[in-house]
Amino acid sequence: MSETGAPHDPQLTALLAPVRVLVVDDEPGMRNFLVKTLAPHCAAVDEAANADEAEARLAAQHFDIMLLDNMMPGRKGLDWLADQTVTGGVTDVIMVTAYADLETAIQAMRAGASDFILKPFRTNQLLNAVRRCQQTAMLRRENRLLRRELDQSDLGRRQRSTLLGASPEVTEIRATLERVRDVSTPLLITGASGSGKEVAARHLHAISKRAAQPFVPVNCATIPADMIEVELFGHAAGAFPGASTAREGLLTSAQGGTIFIDEVAELSPPAQSALLRVLEDGLVRPVGTARSQQLDVRFVLATSKSLDAEVAQGRFRADLFFRIDVLNIHMPPLAHRGTDVIELAEMFLRDLSQRLGLSRLAIDPATRAAMLRHDWPGNIRELRNFIERSLIFGHFPLETLGSQPGRAAPIEPLDQVERREILRALDAVGGNRTEAARRLGVSRKTIDRKCAAWGL
Repeated sequence: MSETGAPHDPQLTALLAPVRVLVVDDEPGMRNFLVKTLAPHCAAVDEAANADEAEARLAAQHFDIMLLDNMMPGRKGLDWLADQTVTGGVTDVIMVTAYADLETAIQAMRAGASDFILKPFRTNQLLNAVRRCQQTAMLRRENRLLRRELDQSDLGRRQRSTLLGASPEVTEIRATLERVRDVSTPLLITGASGSGKEVAARHLHAISKRAAQPFVPVNCATIPADMIEVELFGHAAGAFPGASTAREGLLTSAQGGTIFIDEVAELSPPAQSALLRVLEDGLVRPVGTARSQQLDVRFVLATSKSLDAEVAQGRFRADLFFRIDVLNIHMPPLAHRGTDVIELAEMFLRDLSQRLGLSRLAIDPATRAAMLRHDWPGNIRELRNFIERSLIFGHFPLETLGSQPGRAAPIEPLDQVERREILRALDAVGGNRTEAARRLGVSRKTIDRKCAAWGL
């Protein structure tokens, strides 16, 4: 090995900055060299003198990479590694050995080692091995997440990471997301299906310090109840029939980034208990293992159901609800976002026409009025489908929006409509005039003046 200092490489430092390494070697001099070489580049470097110490370190916290000497007193490194792989070890391992024979290399790979280096070695050989190991782990994780995104992309639909709109409601939501972008407290997003909850979560991730790390969406409503824990927490080899190899869970896949758990009310009671433990302790334990891993993830959760009602009905844990209801953002229905519908329609026209290879349509005054008049019960998802259908047929099917000709609702005087909507808003917010004014997009003085005129 070389005693020369490690070369300064900004790319290497950036790659290894979040990495936690465990050095396992019975020789104090070798441990000291490995720790001193890796410490300037990595988030943390710990050491153990034998397999028993290493097992204790791994039980206490998660390490991304382990440098493991083979020839140690007591259990050989290869034998111990093979046992750990069977019991659920998922840390990437680089074997360190002085014996360069093919049989040792084959045994190392079979035991679960990602790479191995031969003694004596130079500093750059060590750093390159750690670099390769981390790059392979990142590529493996990115590949799995990309495959999952493609499987759930709905004919290649691109997910949005910018919350569009100039309505007061959306402007306030963006301001709130900006304020909480880098706090670790879980965020709960509520709102009807199709109102843009995942877009808000992606927007938060994109403006946060975690933007360069993974964003992992999980829709609990689309995963079978008996598989949700396996999907979220991962599993060891042999944890259940058919699990021939260990698999990393989605929570661990989001390490350093953001996990978006949609339709959290659909979690089974056992999964709710497991999620609460993760939120409280910051530790995740793969199914079938006895070892927990430290988690550094921002939790964003969403639901289209009333969690208060779910708790009252005994379908959702009250302690989990109180843990995730610290920061709460409500996504308004599209019908309450004013002219945002036109901005979103223009965005869908631009993107879908390009993706489908069809001529773009112009939104004329009649179409604009129909869009603004429509209630959009399916929210943004309904608008997107309307735009896609319009592009395919080459015109806007306005007959699908609002009342059919000859069956229009009777026209009411404007003052009656205004009174009804203001009173409905006040009733919805328990008489809070400030909140009613905010939701209606008017000033508090306007509400006070109208109420005084009506004798309220």
